[in-house]
Amino acid sequence: QVQLVESGGGLVQAGGSLRLSCAASGNIGSIVAMGWYRQAPGKRREFVARISRDDTTNYEDSLEGRFTLSRDNAKNTLYLQMSSVKPEDTAVYYCAASNRRFLVNPEYWGQGTQVTVSS
Repeated sequence: QVQLVESGGGLVQAGGSLRLSCAASGNIGSIVAMGWYRQAPGKRREFVARISRDDTTNYEDSLEGRFTLSRDNAKNTLYLQMSSVKPEDTAVYYCAASNRRFLVNPEYWGQGTQVTVSS
């Protein structure tokens, strides 16, 4: 089992920046891919970004250039740096992890952290 705990959400003005964190614990060695999804009110959960064991990163096309993934292996923590945020970035952001490649249908989810962007 893997446990994921997100932090860093909050209220930010449009154009500002925010960094989300995801601390992983448990059977970390089994993780092949980690990343983030988000769910805006009234919408389906959508892919944001992922990082593979070899540090390959992939982003949802419209977010690349504004969002950046990084991680601190010593702390077992994944980060999502959000820059130039827009009101449409408002959502609950979920950390996810998988024992399979590409983070499709992840087995593990965090509880989510709310990000609200004011205009």
